[in-house]
Amino acid sequence: MAQPIELDLPHSLGKQEARRRIADNIHRLSDHIPGGATVQSGWTGDRLDLGIGAMGEQVQCSLDVQEHKVHLKLALPGMLGMFSGAIAGVLKSQGGLLLEDRSKS
Repeated sequence: MAQPIELDLPHSLGKQEARRRIADNIHRLSDHIPGGATVQSGWTGDRLDLGIGAMGEQVQCSLDVQEHKVHLKLALPGMLGMFSGAIAGVLKSQGGLLLEDRSKS
């Protein structure tokens, strides 16, 4: 059974700007996963669905972009569930990287 993680990443960017920044940054996601990862992504409206292959497991994730927050849902399969607390902590502290404006760098 998958171990679920849900959390909100607050922002003051508005929905469209937050969505643009996430779209611009999502390709960098694998750089932040120890041991590397494969990332598949696709948008449906303001929802980004991700399939992340890491540590021999496939992790499903969704990001729902809202006006003042991004709601993240992640399902950790198998043994990765044992690390749910640590993974949730990293997501809370580093999740804002997805909302950085890299177009000006």
